[in-house]
Amino acid sequence: MKTIELIANVDEQHRLSVEVPADVKPGAVRIVLALPTDEEVEEEGWWQEAVSEIWAAHWSDPREDIYTLEDGKPEDEPR
Repeated sequence: MKTIELIANVDEQHRLSVEVPADVKPGAVRIVLALPTDEEVEEEGWWQEAVSEIWAAHWSDPREDIYTLEDGKPEDEPR
């Protein structure tokens, strides 16, 4: 079984919402929830650390290197 890690949100109505990568095919999946401890919730920024850990893997993926300095103009450059 292939495993991917995602950040999700549970709202006040106890509904789980998450976006999955485009290559995930429709159908049944198994979901495992990793809930933060009370101490982690009290620590400010625990979720930012979780997101940064996950994104770090994506940022280091060479397939994401699709732009170079020669590909365009800086956003602050006059048009």
